[in-house]
Parts: sequence; C-alpha cells; structure tokens
Amino acid sequence: MSTAFVMAGDKPQTEVHLKFDGGKEPTWTAQNDNVMGGVSKGEAEIRDGLLIFSGSLSLENNGGFAQVRIQNLGYDLSDKAGMKLRVMGDGRTYELRLATNARYRGSRIAYSVEFSTKAGEWTDVELKFADLKPSHHGNSLDGPPADLSQVEEMSLLIGDKREGPFALKVEWIKAE
Repeated sequence: MSTAFVMAGDKPQTEVHLKFDGGKEPTWTAQNDNVMGGVSKGEAEIRDGLLIFSGSLSLENNGGFAQVRIQNLGYDLSDKAGMKLRVMGDGRTYELRLATNARYRGSRIAYSVEFSTKAGEWTDVELKFADLKPSHHGNSLDGPPADLSQVEEMSLLIGDKREGPFALKVEWIKAE
C-alpha cells in the first residue's frame, strides 16, 4: 500500500499508512533553521523503499533544528489513538509533529511528541496523540488541544541541541 493523502476539497482521509515504495506519494520538503538565521542542513530522500531524513545540525547563529514535512494533507485522525513508525536511527531523539488548522499569532501551531532511536537498529515506535504538546516557533503553549479531524501537515524534526550529522530511516508511518 502506498501513501494515502487527499487534496483540498476532497473528503478527509481517515486511513493513513505511509509506505515509501514508489507509489503516489506527497513530497517531503525541508524546513531548517535557516528560516531564522541558522545554518543546519536537513533533507528528505526516498530510496530503496525508505524515507531517509538526514543532514547536520549546527548551533551557530542560534540555530539547531532540521525538519522535513508533507503539507496539504486533509487527514481526519480523530478516531485514532496515535501513530506508529518503523525507524532506524542513530541514537538521537526526533519528533513527530502534526499541524492542524489551529493558529497562534497568525501562524501554525505544531503538536509534537518525541521519540528516541537506537543506533543502527530497526525499532517500532508507538506515539500516542494524548502525548502531543502544542508549540509555536519552538515555544511551548498551554493549548489549544489538537483537533485531529483537521490534520494539515506532518513532519519529522530533530532539535536535540547536539551538533553534527544525523540520519533517520523510516520504513513506514501509520495511524492506529
């Protein structure tokens, strides 16, 4: 099964199972700390049935994050408990982030949950929507809670304040 996603105006997608097998897939784009003057590098590549999120973090110029995302999703995950991912990491901590139609000061609120990886080992990671924390441009917010019927964006982010190379391989992502 390949990536399921919808375009604006379609009925919200309630079944999400992202596989990177060359089917119809949304484009993962990078958004790194250069948006605020940093010099970290991160990118997404789909190769050999995997999403590979890799690059290098730098703390120069108050930077320190790299992110890849897919947008314009139209997911309704309100009947799901969370997300499950099969990943091979580098021992670093990453975040899965969702964005809905919620805004703070005119821009999107991110709802995130962290997960750890084991260097060189495939791991199934289970993330509960109840653990999602709202933030705006890296600053924690008290609310609002995530409206999971309105998921517009999904991203993977690294911002663990450790300079140097990183690499996360993802075999699949699904909502359960």
